[in-house]
Amino acid sequence: MPSPSPPRRVFGFWICLALVIGNMIGSGVFLMPRELAPYGWNAIFGWMVTIGGALCLAYVFAMLARRFPRAGGPYAFCREAFGPAPGFAVAWSYWISVWTAVATIALAAVSYLSHFLPALAAQPVLPAIGFVWTFTLINSLSLRGAGGVQLVTTVLKVLPLAAAIILTLLISAGGSSTPAPSVPFRAEDISFASVTATAALTLWAMVGFESATIPAGHVENPERTIPRATIIGTLTAGIIYLVACSGVALLLPAEQAAQSNAPFADFIGRYWGEGPASLVALFATISALGAVNGWVLIQGEMPPALARDGVFPAWIGKASRGGVPVRAHLVSSGLVTLLILSNQSRSMGDLFVFMALVSTLASLVAYLACALAALRLQGSGRMDRSPLLIAAAGIGTLYSLWAIYGAGLEPTLWGAGLLMSGFPIYLLMRRNHRGEAAAV
Repeated sequence: MPSPSPPRRVFGFWICLALVIGNMIGSGVFLMPRELAPYGWNAIFGWMVTIGGALCLAYVFAMLARRFPRAGGPYAFCREAFGPAPGFAVAWSYWISVWTAVATIALAAVSYLSHFLPALAAQPVLPAIGFVWTFTLINSLSLRGAGGVQLVTTVLKVLPLAAAIILTLLISAGGSSTPAPSVPFRAEDISFASVTATAALTLWAMVGFESATIPAGHVENPERTIPRATIIGTLTAGIIYLVACSGVALLLPAEQAAQSNAPFADFIGRYWGEGPASLVALFATISALGAVNGWVLIQGEMPPALARDGVFPAWIGKASRGGVPVRAHLVSSGLVTLLILSNQSRSMGDLFVFMALVSTLASLVAYLACALAALRLQGSGRMDRSPLLIAAAGIGTLYSLWAIYGAGLEPTLWGAGLLMSGFPIYLLMRRNHRGEAAAV
């Protein structure tokens, strides 16, 4: 018996906004101060470059979604512009970025939970895998349930960030009795190499602005809802990042920040005490878990879009009676589990940075391709010409190339290897379709 049609239009503006903000504000903002502390003021400039580049790319995605409001996001856009083979390459790359993001954020959740259970810091693998499969179950049961979890956890995750922003402003205004470390700004300390390195790291925190474009088939009035949620969500998250994360990196002693598994909790604890610090660690854990939920939702939406076009096996695209792509969820989470297990010899900090860079690099392939797609579609007359969109796509292209350069050699090689691993599947599916056509 064929699978029933998936339920339509179950995501409105607020759930789409929660998906964008919730997927962006997951682990990056809570663990990034540890990685950025050694760079000092270079990190501020890195954030500014990253936020500007992400806003340009978000505008590109918003306009593409307005013109082509179809499930699959980057895959749909690049297939329209370049054809099926490049579309598949982008989809495969983006799918890789999603399930590597799930692995990274699950580890970040364990990192913050180790504030209460320190033994977890030495053995993060099994708890992280447990989180992945818990949210796989939630997403497999109901789209509405997964959307509700996303909305609630997004509201909760804003609370510790608001506390950090308020504390940063109070310290800057001299309203704290605890002396703050002085990190003076010196122009000679700012270097292109350091800004490039921090931009590559901070982009991980901005990945996710495209989230509302993926489940377009489930979105009410997608031509209007997706662009609004994408732009508003990206701008909101960017402002929160710039103030909160920079405050922690500059106002927590650099040695402490660089060794902390929970820098936001340590920041609050230094100035407000251990009680508020534990509360922040709890909400940071909830934030990361909410992002795991959101990215698990996204990882299940890509394979069905590819299956519908015949470039993935049809069985992976079949939905449950509730319209949920359960098989796609199981395959994706299985890959997440293998990725975590294959890198378990790394320390928690090294594992987080490595997987974040691999995920970011895979996302950048999709971002670069979509920026080029917007330029091509305007040039061919399939999208209305817009000077603003041309400028945003041009800046997004240059920014993506720059960020790929800044990611480093090892993540780039891993990303290239994972990208190439998809082509045997594409060639096999293409041969099968030729055989079916010849038989007819």
